[in-house]
Amino acid sequence: YNPYRITKEGIDWEVEEPDNPWSYIGYWGDHQIIYLQKLLELSRAFHPSRLQELLHQPVFCYANVPYRIKPFEDLLANPKSTVTYDEALAERIEERVAEMGADGKLVLDEDGEVYRVNLLEKLLVPLLSKLGNLVVDGGIWLNTQRPEWNDANNALVGHGLSMVTLYYMRRYVRFLQELLEGEQEPVPLSAEVVEWLADTVELLGELRQQLEAGVISDADRFRSMAGLGRASARYRQAVYEREGFSGPTEQSPDDILRLLEDALATIDHSIAANRRDDGMYHAYNLMVLQRDALGVDHLYPMLEGQVAALSAGAVAPKDAVALLEALFDSDVYRADQRSFMLYPDRELPRFLDKNRVSADRVAAIPLLERMLERGDDRIVERDAEGCYRFSAEFHNAGDLDDALELLGDEYGGDAKAAREPLHALYEQVFNHRAFTGRSGTMFGFEGLGSIYWHMVAKLLLAVEENFFAALDAGADRAVCRRLGQLYYRVREGIGFNKTPAEYGAFPTDPYSHTPKHAGARQPGMTGQVKEEVLSRFGELGVRVTDGTVSFQPALLRAREFVAAARPFCFLDVDGNWQELEVPARGLAFTWCQVPIVYALGEKKSLTVTRDDGSEQMIEELALRADVAGELFRRSGRIRKLALIFGADELFAE
Repeated sequence: YNPYRITKEGIDWEVEEPDNPWSYIGYWGDHQIIYLQKLLELSRAFHPSRLQELLHQPVFCYANVPYRIKPFEDLLANPKSTVTYDEALAERIEERVAEMGADGKLVLDEDGEVYRVNLLEKLLVPLLSKLGNLVVDGGIWLNTQRPEWNDANNALVGHGLSMVTLYYMRRYVRFLQELLEGEQEPVPLSAEVVEWLADTVELLGELRQQLEAGVISDADRFRSMAGLGRASARYRQAVYEREGFSGPTEQSPDDILRLLEDALATIDHSIAANRRDDGMYHAYNLMVLQRDALGVDHLYPMLEGQVAALSAGAVAPKDAVALLEALFDSDVYRADQRSFMLYPDRELPRFLDKNRVSADRVAAIPLLERMLERGDDRIVERDAEGCYRFSAEFHNAGDLDDALELLGDEYGGDAKAAREPLHALYEQVFNHRAFTGRSGTMFGFEGLGSIYWHMVAKLLLAVEENFFAALDAGADRAVCRRLGQLYYRVREGIGFNKTPAEYGAFPTDPYSHTPKHAGARQPGMTGQVKEEVLSRFGELGVRVTDGTVSFQPALLRAREFVAAARPFCFLDVDGNWQELEVPARGLAFTWCQVPIVYALGEKKSLTVTRDDGSEQMIEELALRADVAGELFRRSGRIRKLALIFGADELFAE
């Protein structure tokens, strides 16, 4: 559904190398939703009409990635091996690139031209693909050979269910509902997408009726998952066979809006089902797949899940406070760093403590009894202390299967009959299904006891979003204030608030992670920087909505204002260094390379200084779209903004 990356040479993807076990293909599911969503929100905030126009313009294309996701039944059979690399298609693409350049990597129409679609289709496809892997009350089935944001959880692929992606999908669905509000005219969509949409609408409608009627059973959960999964598989097969699309057909927006409404109801039901008793939310779950039934088991809490839940738009301000307070009280919190690990640290059992099989379980499987009587320890052996253990040669259930294959001629029907109970026993002993990957075995990087600073910064931004959402919704003042306090408590744990000894590095440098046994590790321009830049402008109160700019310093603290006047140097829009004076009880920063000066005073006002030296005073702390547009374009027409407001506008602490 998406390429690996886009470079100056066009679309790129990972290529499988038969002799290289580290070459890998697949998809990170949450990235397809939340990073796209953040970009869409920014686009609408700065250019409110642009997305609306693009909904109907056929100026988008598809990457012809030579991966093939297997049919649904194959996904069920082995959910850890679901994507193949189509060598023949890859060769054809290379030939096209040689003929026509980077466009040869795109899906083409019957005339050999780039196949173009509108923005609405491009936004629907990722949503439909996620709904095709929906396990109600469990999450999105991780079956595309990749984990989500944290690749230290890569062993969850196959049996894992991502509530993280489901939380982000809620935000995405609400955005699409707002984007399509008022749409009445039919819109052209590829015929294959229209059919996929119709199947999904029907299945989601049935599922919603079941949810409204009462608690969904494991059999109901499997039926809905299988129906949605097969609908997606039919879509994929149709596109694979054509190596593209058959062309557009008209689609009423009514069915799309119905899809979004039913999807939202189903997602909200699943979110409610994943709220823990302590007020936090589950991040990842495990699917318990039986014949025609699908159960859900929960894993331990993870920071990633709390960030995603806070970002979903489904948590009320009062509940957001409860979530954050529970997070500070949880085992995820590391008091020595005043910050959060990705998951609780824990003591790992040693192999000999784990690999123990009770005598009654051995006796229940005739094959094991026969083998032990003969002294055959290829499956299970009895040690000197009389403890039964699985062979230490086994790495996983696949090795157990290989050993059973070799026993067929010697033990006949007993070997065949033992396969299912042995699989169940092996899983009971080792619980491989709940193994997360290196996050459950390592003590550095994203491992046990590790703080991962990118996710802490994502938490910071999510708390800030909830603070302003509470303000906008007119939430109780005490709740808003508590959210602000919790925001700064999260921020206090970030490096720049620490001494070098406490941080283990220069506090102003971004680092990847801090393991339990050492200071900050892996310096570099990490994802943490992006979230901290965004959250800092939020603290300063710069808010962009519908092409306008408002200044709402409700999270800014009075301690940031200078006591005495001082100079402020900045690089202006022309690339020249300039200096201005910041008044006492003021502060200054640049935004779009225009200096913005705040000062505390009695009467609220905003003064715009233009390039001709003229000044315009505005009583509201906001700029109209036409004036804001000059800022966005860095046209040079706006040279300075000076704002005066009372200390009561600020976050008091």
